Amino acid sequence: MAKQNEVVVFGTWASGFCNRVELALKLKGIPYEYVEEDLANKSESLHYNPVHKKVPVLLHNGKSISESLVILEYIDDCWKNAPKLLPEDPYQRAKVRFWANFHDQKQFLPGLLPIIMCKGHEREQAIKEFNELLEVFKEGTKKDFTEEFPLLDGKSLGFLDIIVGLHFCNYEAFNEAVAVVITPEKNPEFLSWVNALKDHPLLKETLPRHDNLVASMTQRLSQSPSV
Repeated sequence: MAKQNEVVVFGTWASGFCNRVELALKLKGIPYEYVEEDLANKSESLHYNPVHKKVPVLLHNGKSISESLVILEYIDDCWKNAPKLLPEDPYQRAKVRFWANFHDQKQFLPGLLPIIMCKGHEREQAIKEFNELLEVFKEGTKKDFTEEFPLLDGKSLGFLDIIVGLHFCNYEAFNEAVAVVITPEKNPEFLSWVNALKDHPLLKETLPRHDNLVASMTQRLSQSPSV
C-alpha cells in the first residue's frame, strides 16, 4: 500500500462530486494534497483522466482513478479502517450501488439541468418531475435500508450519506440562485435526513460556503443560454 501522504485530489471547490472524494478521505483519516482545477482553462494535470478530462481525479502513489463513485469504492477498499463506507453484505452493497447510480445518472444532474435551462411552465414541470424522482429515491432507500436510514448510527457516514450530503445539503443555495425546488413542506422526511447530515462536523467542514456557492451558480446562469 502506498504511503498516506502520496494521495492527491484534483477537483473544483463547487462540485459535490469532488467534495465527496475529499469527505471520504477525511472520514478515513487519510492526509491528501488538494489541487484546484479551473475547468474553463483545464491544466495538463487532467491527462490523468484521458477519457473524460474532468474532475474529480484521485492520484494514489502515481496511479490515477477517475469517476467519483469509483473513487469512493477504491478508498473504501484500499483503506479498510473504520468507518466502512459500504456494507460488508454483498446484497446490501449491491443495493447501495444501485441507489448511488440512480442518484448520479437519473436524479441529480439529469433532474436539475431541465430546471436550470427552462423557464415558466417548462420549469414548473421540471421541478415536479425532479420531486417525483426524489420521492422514488427517498422511498426506495427507506425500504431497502430500514436500519441504516437516515444515518447508520446517527454519527458515522456511509456511502449514500456522503453522496446525498455533498449535493443536497446545498439545496438552499440552489433554491436561492436558480429556483425553489426542495422545501420542508414538499420534502419533510428527506430534509430530516439532509439536516441530520449537515450537523456532521466533517461534512460541514467540506461543504462550500453558501454565499460563495450562490455567487458561483448565479454567474454560471448569467453565462448560459436558457430556453
